This record gives sequence, C-alpha cells and structure tokens, in this order.
Amino acid sequence: MTALKLQKTKSLKTKILFRLVIPLIVFVVVDTVLSYFVTVHYVDQAYDRWLLDSARSLGQEIKIKHNKIVVELPPEALEIIKWDEQDETYFKIVSSEGETLAGDPQVPEPLTAPIDWSRQVYFNATLYGEPVRIVSMRIRFLDNPGQVFIHVAETLNKRRAMMMDILLADLIPQLVFVIVTAMYLLSGLKRGLQPLHTLADHIAGRPSRDLSPIPESHVFLEVRTLTDTINALLAQLTLAIATQQRFIANAAHQLRTPLAGLKIQAERALREQDIAAMQPALMQVQSSADRMSHLTAQLLVLARSEPISGGHELRIVDLCALAKTTCMDWVPKALQNKMELSFDGQEDSLWVQGDEVLLRELLANLLDNALTYGRPQGSVVVSLEASPDICLSVTDNGPGIPDTELAKVSERFYRIPGSPGNGCGLGLAIVKEIADLHNAQLTLSGTEGTCVRLLFTGGRQAWKMPKNNTSKPS
Repeated sequence: MTALKLQKTKSLKTKILFRLVIPLIVFVVVDTVLSYFVTVHYVDQAYDRWLLDSARSLGQEIKIKHNKIVVELPPEALEIIKWDEQDETYFKIVSSEGETLAGDPQVPEPLTAPIDWSRQVYFNATLYGEPVRIVSMRIRFLDNPGQVFIHVAETLNKRRAMMMDILLADLIPQLVFVIVTAMYLLSGLKRGLQPLHTLADHIAGRPSRDLSPIPESHVFLEVRTLTDTINALLAQLTLAIATQQRFIANAAHQLRTPLAGLKIQAERALREQDIAAMQPALMQVQSSADRMSHLTAQLLVLARSEPISGGHELRIVDLCALAKTTCMDWVPKALQNKMELSFDGQEDSLWVQGDEVLLRELLANLLDNALTYGRPQGSVVVSLEASPDICLSVTDNGPGIPDTELAKVSERFYRIPGSPGNGCGLGLAIVKEIADLHNAQLTLSGTEGTCVRLLFTGGRQAWKMPKNNTSKPS
C-alpha cells in the first residue's frame, strides 16, 4: 500500500524540470536533424566542385587528331587525378557511340532519361560494393561533330568525416548547454521550492491548538493563494470551535438551574409520605422539566442557526404558504390564551431563498413571544407584503418593548426585567441568527405593542410568482 501511494505521489520539482528540459532536448534534436541536412548539402557542394575539377582536367586531355577523338593521359596526369589519401577515384570517358575511350568501364552512368547535358549531372551510386558520388558531363568540339561523356566517381570517406566533424562541433556544445541548463534549473528549483518546505515544516511544527493565521512575510506571491485559503480555513475552524465552546458554556449555564430545581423538588417529593403533599413538588418537577425541554429545544435551534454550522441548505421556499401553515399550528395556543391570531397577506405565492425549517422556527418564536407577552385577550397579526420587497411582520397589541431595551432584547439569554413567563431569553436571539443567515433585515418597534419586521432583500433572493403558476423558479 505504501509503495502504491509513493507511485501516485507527484513531484512538483520533477514536473517543472521535465517541462523545462524536454523542450530543450526537442530543440537540440530538431536542430541536429536540420544541421545534418544542411551539412550534407554544403559538404556535397564543396566536394562536388573538386569532383567537377577532376572531370574538367580529364576533358583537357581529350584531343582531335586526324578527325578522330583521342584521349592522351600521361601517367603523371592520371596519378594526380587518382591521388587521394582517403578516397578512391574512378573515371570513364565514353564516346557518343558508347565506346569506352579510357578509364574503368564499371563506372556507372546516369540512368535518368532524358538527361539535360547542358550542365553537369551529379548522382549517387555503388561501385565495387562501396557508395560513390559521381559527376557526369558532356564535351563537344567545334571542328568535330562527335561528343564525349566523362564520368568521374569518388568514394564518400572524406564527405563522411567532414560531416561528422561539423555535426560533433555543432552537437557537443548544445548537449553541454542542455546538461548545464538542467543542472542550473535543478539547483534553482531546489532553492525556489525551499520556502514551500519551510512553510510545511512550520505548519507541521505548530501545536494542535494553534489556529493562528500562517505568516505570509516570506511566502511567494504564487503561494499566497494557498496560504490565504489555509488561513481562511483556520479562521472558519476557529469560529466553529468558538461557537461550539460558546454553545457548551451556554447549555451548561442555562441547564444548571432547571436541573438543580428538578433535583430539589424530586428530593422534596421523596421526603413526603402523603400523595397530596407530593403534588406541589411534582408540579414543580413538571414545570422544571417543561422549562428544561423548552430550553434544550431553543439551544439546539440556536446551534443549528449558526452560519458556521453548515447544517442548512438554502432552497426556494413559498413564504406565503409557510406563514399560513405556521399560523394554523399556533391557533390552539392562541385560543388557550384567549387571543386572536390572524393572517393578513395576499393569495399569490411569494418565493424566497432560504431554509424552510429555520424560517418556520423563526416565525414560531415570534408567535410564541407575541402570544406569551401580548395583552390578554388581545390580538396577534401576521402580515406578508410583496412590494417593493417581501416583508414578513408579526404585531401584537401588548405592552410593547421600551426604547431603552430594543437593542438588548435580541441578545442571548437577555430578558426584560419583570417579564412574565418562564422564557429563557433565546427567542429573539434565534430570530436574529436566522435573519442574518438569510441576509434579511430585522427591525423591532415597541411604541404601541410590539412589531417585528423581517425584510427580504438582495436582488434575486426573492421571487414573486402568479398564483396559477405551480412551478418553482430555477
């Protein structure tokens, strides 16, 4: 398994090095191929001139005597033509009738027909098992209608040696350049990637509880994106841990009182022998249990409404239908409190982007507060408006909230002094958390009764659809 993981591990240094060195190698290969053909061309050009000079020297030895073509080759001239330390030179002089006047009859002649004899002809062939380069030319005479063809062949040893010398002279410096460049790039990559290793060692050496941002003083600009992402993740993790610790502290603090009361009342009930004497203690036990159940539910909703919790997914929700069904669920409590609960809104669907469970919990908390703290036998109105932006409001005709307390009531576990009921001070705090999660504007007013308004803004966050259109927006 370890070997398999090592095989799948990719090295940034190796990848960069290959991407830089491979183009250099390809360049050297292409340059070598081009250099080969260029070298062959110019080497052939140079030695073809020498070969042509030999053919012309033979042409000077051809004479016309008694109206007959005669080839006079003294041994000295023949030795000069054939002398070469590296190559063998062969020639053949042929008349227009095909008669060999001098030289080696085995020397090949050009096979391509027709041949343009107005200029010399060069071609490659094989003679005595060796490759040769041949030049053929025609000689015509002014005072004789006859013509002579001269063919001079030479082996390719000098040409090959010169081509090899030129190619090596061109290729060796390029290979040295590639090797030196690769070594320099490897060294540069090691130095360039050293800050990454330093950063990795710094992160690996940090304590597990150290969630402070990574310092960026010695980080390259190209790596800044990575460190910024890690720092953002560390910030989110810090916030998540702080939220969790705050939730634990709040839960421990708020649950301690009802649990202590529950224990005391249970001990009181155990000391009594008469069932009638136990009833007050049992009623207190029930009250404490109810308060603890309500507090636990509120704490869980508060934890779920935290933006960092990630337990929500914003989707398209019909706010009008949600408000109607929630109001219907709270009608029994309104009747129990002898209060009037009404809904004032249009019949058309109003679509918002949000979490249906949290929005239902938001409205439930507002209704709970209105029915609990509103005027006895009063009224609670839930209204929904669609112009210019979607606005949800809950209004009661109770005593209201003093202006000095408006900024405090949305704080966690804060209750207005002298407030009735057994609330835990989390209702409006939950409403504020859910409103912030939905980017909705929350306003409170308490001059005549209490009015809580929730304004959904943000462009495409809210949609309005006709009543008959049952399809949701995409």
